Parts: sequence; structure tokens; C-alpha cells
Amino acid sequence: MESDGLIPSQAEPSPDLPKLLHFKVYRRRWFVLALLCLLNSSNATLWLTFAPVADETMKTLGVSLYQVNWLSMVYMVVAIPVSCGTTWMIDKWGLRITLVLGSWLNMIGSIVRMTGALATVPDWLRFPLVLVGQTVCSLAQPLVIFSPTKLAALWFPEHQRAMANMAASMSNPLGVLLANIVSPVIISSTSSFVMLLFIYSIPPTIICFLATVGLRQSVPPTPPSASAENSSSEPFVQSIKLLLKNRSYLILLLCFGLGVAVFTCFTSLLEQILCVKGYNNAFAGQCGVLFILLGLLGAGATSWYVDQSKKFSETTKISICLASVACSIFAVVSQMPDQKTSVAVTCCLFGLFGFAMYPVAMELSVECSYPVGEATSAGIIFIAGQILSMVCMFLLQLLARPLSSAPLSVCAVSDETLSWRVPVLVMAGLWCLAACVFVIFFNTDYRRLQAEQAATEHTPVLSGSHDHIDAAHT
Repeated sequence: MESDGLIPSQAEPSPDLPKLLHFKVYRRRWFVLALLCLLNSSNATLWLTFAPVADETMKTLGVSLYQVNWLSMVYMVVAIPVSCGTTWMIDKWGLRITLVLGSWLNMIGSIVRMTGALATVPDWLRFPLVLVGQTVCSLAQPLVIFSPTKLAALWFPEHQRAMANMAASMSNPLGVLLANIVSPVIISSTSSFVMLLFIYSIPPTIICFLATVGLRQSVPPTPPSASAENSSSEPFVQSIKLLLKNRSYLILLLCFGLGVAVFTCFTSLLEQILCVKGYNNAFAGQCGVLFILLGLLGAGATSWYVDQSKKFSETTKISICLASVACSIFAVVSQMPDQKTSVAVTCCLFGLFGFAMYPVAMELSVECSYPVGEATSAGIIFIAGQILSMVCMFLLQLLARPLSSAPLSVCAVSDETLSWRVPVLVMAGLWCLAACVFVIFFNTDYRRLQAEQAATEHTPVLSGSHDHIDAAHT
């Protein structure tokens, strides 16, 4: 039974009873989780608002494609310097201040963007205003991206943490998917760029109201587990020192960071890779949708499994190996014309197994680094992934070579058609390298689970009160 208050006792009052009833869960945890999911998804839709309608953005704002790309790139540029302060803020100030601040930044940024598209704004001021609004939105991204592991640890019992982490984390790629679908639909049906930005400003405004009014505390009245009592027990600087000395964590950081980098390159370059071989934008978009949808399915399945089995390392190792096989096959079939089925299937498999490791790896980062704060352990990995993403994007574009002849190409800019044969092979090689290093060298104790087990073993049990103890845990 879930509780929002005390559980009545049918036994004699005992001084040990408060400890027995110490670990409870509260129904309001689902509201906090739903709020973070909505905020994460909303921030992702704001991030990729303009990419699917780049031509309309260029025409309305009077800018080049390079400037339009900066409306997405600003998220990466801002995330790296802001992230360290964000991890400290989440662990130090708690979820309430973090999520409320993130929701306000999300809302203000979306309104500033809409203002920049109004007809009354001078032409020279339109793009700067939209870029400023997009920058304000990007400041909210680390606040929401780093919060899932913290929320799962503070509000959910150990048998629900991975699923809570998955729901909060996977709402971000769901937002990316929504942006790719919704932006073209709004433009095609309304032919109004202002209407596009107005519609995108509505969800952040509602979410900001819900967060400000409905989120009253960072933690529940009583912790759901023993580890929740000691969350963020280490100071920030000391936490960083502990992480740098933790061999298992550093291996996870390198391998998972490379995985994030390959995922970023895959989603960003998919259309350019496929158009050279005659696959049109519609097909590339369908592959991207399948990639994310199957990824959400895989993440949900593995999260449920590790919640029941606690096999974090084994699940992550199997997922990263299967994803490396899918990525390698994609590197081959994507360079062949007239292979739509094979390309679509490999995109599905890459998303299914690649996304499957994401929430599990985030939980694993907490398990191998406990008692370091959850936001710090997950946030440092995200920072590494962002840095490696920028390096890999630069490297792969550098390796792409102009083609003198490309008879199958359906790329929009025909005089800049590039060969992506070497870049996709390098991309597959990086993922395989990460899989090999992780499988061979990664090994860790589950420190958080061990701490919880030790706390449980030292908790005295009163005869006749077992039903109430079990109820307090469910």
C-alpha cells in the first residue's frame, strides 16, 4: 500500500517501530516523475524545432542554413560549460529548485523565440532574438538531463528505480521524435512561422505552472530506501576526486561517452549518409522515427528486467555488443543502393539495443560510484558524451570526401555531395571499440545495493508487525 501519511500500528508501541516504518513510498512520486518527463520532452522539442523546417526558418528569419544549424548547435555549446555547475546545483539544492528553475528557463526561452518571429520586429533583430531564446532554453537542458537518476534514487524504491530512470531519460528522445513530426505538420497546415513558435510555447508555460505550484519538496517525507538517506553525502569536489580514482567509473564514462557520441553522429548525419545512395528524405525520416521508437521499446524492456534481476553489468554488456553488431551492419548496407528493407531493419536494431543500455548504464554509474551524488555521477558522463560528440562530428565530417560523380544522389545540395563510406566505418569501429573495452575491462560491485542490504540486515524486526513492514515497502 502506498502512503501519504503514517501507517497505523496494530502492535504495542515500540521504540524500534519508527525505524521499521522508515522506508515508505508516496503516490506523489508519480507526479514528480510525470513533471520531469514533460519538462525533458518539452526541452527536446524546443531544441529541434527548426531542423525539420530549415527552409521555412531561412526564409522567415532571412538567414543562411549555417545560421539555422546554430539554433540546434547552441545546445551543445552551452551544455559543456554549464554542466559542472548544474551537477553541483542538483546535489546541493535539490530537485525542487532545479526543476522549477529549468521550467522557468524553458518557458522564458520559448516566449523570447516567439517574440523574434513577430512581424512587428525589425528584420535585423529577428534571428538574434530567436537565438537568444534558444540559448535560454539550452540553459535548462542540463538541469533536466541530469535529474532522472536523482529523482529515481530519492523518490522510488530499489525495485522501481531503473524504470523511473528510463521514463525520465527516454522522454528526451521522445521529444526529438515529436519535433520531427510536429514541426512540418504545423508549417504545412498553417504556413505560419509565428504560429509554429506560439504552439511550441504552450507546453513549457503549462509545465512551468505545474512545477511552480505543484512541486513543493525535493524529497519525500521519509526515504524510500536506505541509500536515499545518504544521497549526495559527499561534497562536490570530493566527489570528483572519488570519480577520478574509480577505475570502473572511468571505463563506463569512456565507453558510454563514445556510445553517446556515435548516437549523436548517427542521428545528425543519417539523412546525408543515405541521400548519396538514392534514399530520399522521407525514407531517412522514417528510419529516424523507427530508430527512436524501437529504442524506447528496448529501454523499457531492459529497465523492467534490471529492476527485477539487478543484473546491471550483464544487461549493459549484452546490449552494447548487440548494438555494435547492428551499427557494423548499417555501415555496410547504408553504402548499397536499393536496400531499403535492410537499412530500415538495421536502424531498428541499432535503436533497440543502443537505447536499451542508456537507462541501465545511468543506474550503473550510480551503483559503481556510490556514495557520490547521483547527479554528479550521471552528469559527468553526460559532459564526456557531449565533448566526444563534438569531436566525433568534426572527425567524421573531416573524413567525408567530395564525390566527382554520384548518379544516385538525391541530396538537396548536389554540388556538395560527399562520400560517407569511411566515416560510417569509423563510426562502427568506435562503437565496437567501446563494446570491447567495456566487456573485457569493466567490473564493479553494486555499492548502493550493498549499502541498502547492509542497512536492512541491521534493522531490527518486531514480531507481529510484518504486515505493516511489508506494506511500508510497497
